[in-house]
Amino acid sequence: MTGPTPLAGLKVVEFTHMVMGPAVGAILASLGAEVIRIEPMGGDRTRTLVGSGSGYFPMYNRHKKSICLNLKSEKGLEIAKKLAEDADILVENFRPGALDRLGLGYEELSKTNERLIYCSEKGFLPGPYENRTALDEVAQMMGGLAYMTGPPGQPLRAGSSVIDVAGGMFGVIGILAAVEERHRTGKGQLVQSSLFETTVYFVGQHMAQKAVTGKAADPMPARISAWAIYDVFQTKDDPVFIGVVTDALWQKFCELFNLDDLWADESIRENNNRVAARDRIMPQIRELISGYTRDELIAKLEGTGLPFAPIGRPEDMFDDPHLNSGEGLEETILTNGTVTKLPTLPIAMDGKRPSQSFTMPEPGADVQETLAALGYDDETIKELLSSATVG
Repeated sequence: MTGPTPLAGLKVVEFTHMVMGPAVGAILASLGAEVIRIEPMGGDRTRTLVGSGSGYFPMYNRHKKSICLNLKSEKGLEIAKKLAEDADILVENFRPGALDRLGLGYEELSKTNERLIYCSEKGFLPGPYENRTALDEVAQMMGGLAYMTGPPGQPLRAGSSVIDVAGGMFGVIGILAAVEERHRTGKGQLVQSSLFETTVYFVGQHMAQKAVTGKAADPMPARISAWAIYDVFQTKDDPVFIGVVTDALWQKFCELFNLDDLWADESIRENNNRVAARDRIMPQIRELISGYTRDELIAKLEGTGLPFAPIGRPEDMFDDPHLNSGEGLEETILTNGTVTKLPTLPIAMDGKRPSQSFTMPEPGADVQETLAALGYDDETIKELLSSATVG
């Protein structure tokens, strides 16, 4: 690795599919852990999803090793258990009870590896819903996020798998906390993270708003903003978001755009009064902004301290000058040979990003290396490969 590797030396075994579980391993791998991904024979079907799922595998499975196992066979299960015996961390996100029925649950595996930190990523934490099947969208709908995102009466999921990824992030937080505790106790533990509870944590600010004000929060498109100027404005060509979130920034905004009449109105010098006068202020601001092109407006706002943002699309990020000036994007070679760039883990440690170039692993690409590390000799590995136990 070219970037920081604070988790080097930790061995992770991953039984996952789709997004939530793989996101856990992706973060750990980006930070230097050795992550061995267990796929079914022939490879995980997430690899071949189409449409909105076609980006799942390359985004959340970089930096990992791959081994395919037939978990319906005695030898396949034997190998899986040997991997768990030698692991620091195990990650799984299959339906409740699926791995337990195979003898790969926490209670069973911790008998032979008391240091094992077992991260189970589910739809729900223990409770009445725990055996339900959940997806990112199910959690967003149940937990109030879709209600808050869409216009009134039109619940709308967020535009990416935010709950899957955030649930994975909370899983990593739990894992790292368990690693720290293991330093003191010598013992691992079961760590659980979930989609539903992650969603509810996200809407906690709106729950708190109800507790503070006595009034339920309106969906975001219909909300009363905390600030008067906090909106998307149409320029001559493309829209731009502008936020004026302090009284000092209001003064700067008025000075920047020569809004002497608005600054002279002392009744709106304070934010809450501006919010109350928003219907009077906004038409003038919208007319002002409409006289600029997007680039002219950005040039005027750049360096002022005023929050602003052009409205970007995902495909725009490939050419974003900020991301490309450092290591915000890392080179990745897809399984079809296409060379692209995908987002680096969004942290820096001592000023360095955990970034590296990487080729996506073919299904089972690391079988021989992995089995040899477990103590299997060449002849046995050859027999296992020919028996379709591993691949």
